[in-house]
Amino acid sequence: MVRNNRNLMKTLFGLLLAAMLVVTSACGVNKEAENQQPPETNLANSAANKPEETKDAATQATVYPYTIKDDTGTEITFEQQPTKVVTLVPSETETIYAIGAGEQVVGVDQWSDYPEEAAAKPRVGDMTTNIEAVVALNPDLVLASSTLNTDAIAKLRELKIPVYASDPLTYDAVIAKLEILGHIMNKPADAAEIADHMRQVRQQVTDAVKNAERKKVYMEFSPGWTVGSGTFLDELLNLAGGINISAASQGWFEVSAEEVVAQDPELIIYPDLKEDPNPIVTGIESRPGWDVIAAVKNKQLHAVTENPLVRVGPRLADGLLELAKVIHPDLVK
Repeated sequence: MVRNNRNLMKTLFGLLLAAMLVVTSACGVNKEAENQQPPETNLANSAANKPEETKDAATQATVYPYTIKDDTGTEITFEQQPTKVVTLVPSETETIYAIGAGEQVVGVDQWSDYPEEAAAKPRVGDMTTNIEAVVALNPDLVLASSTLNTDAIAKLRELKIPVYASDPLTYDAVIAKLEILGHIMNKPADAAEIADHMRQVRQQVTDAVKNAERKKVYMEFSPGWTVGSGTFLDELLNLAGGINISAASQGWFEVSAEEVVAQDPELIIYPDLKEDPNPIVTGIESRPGWDVIAAVKNKQLHAVTENPLVRVGPRLADGLLELAKVIHPDLVK
């Protein structure tokens, strides 16, 4: 299963790279992400800076029918609170449980492993969704990734099954998605609590590192792959007080060994893949010329928990905090 997960990560990164290149060619990743957000997103992102009465209104029970546009521009109207939810990616599983709507989940994808309760739910496929299995569960809401589940989204919508698809590319966009799902599921107060926690963690980290010297970091999150600008991982690295040496390129891309040597990062960060030996570390240690890199010479290779940093859900805050502790251990405890 571990090796399968690693292979899945490679596939995911390739798909993410392709999706991000499409966005980039249109008008830039960050601008596209901003344009994709519905009006409620802008309200959600600024809620922390608004008067208390506005915050209170944002946590009031949802009034149905409730209409929202997802990141594909599709308008969805919910006549009542969804009672049967299917999630097609782990990030949506984590989010729906985090906002207190786990009891409404009737099916999940193969890779949803958090929280533990999700393991008991029927499985509806992995990278390829089993449409028949989804239909058999008779859901009144399917949560999907607009970039990873495109075929399934189209087929399910043809069958008149409501699909909310999202593709958050920033920390704020993840918070906004969480709050929107809170309104869809009539769990706005629970969603607001999680959203506030995410904002508080970000504030804690940025306050701690604001006067620190930024450190040059190389990230490798799948063997031979790194991540550039226009991604939530790049944003998290910057929030945590680092400089992404791969930021000149966008999205996920294959490593240029020579470029990493030229950039000479102070730290190398990679995911703990629960595989011994870790193939990422093996690759780093075997690349010609990498022994001169500062991070390698000074033994500054750091493993971080994988899933909180690669799933656009509430645990992104945990990932941010862990990154900050690795980059600035003297400032972030």
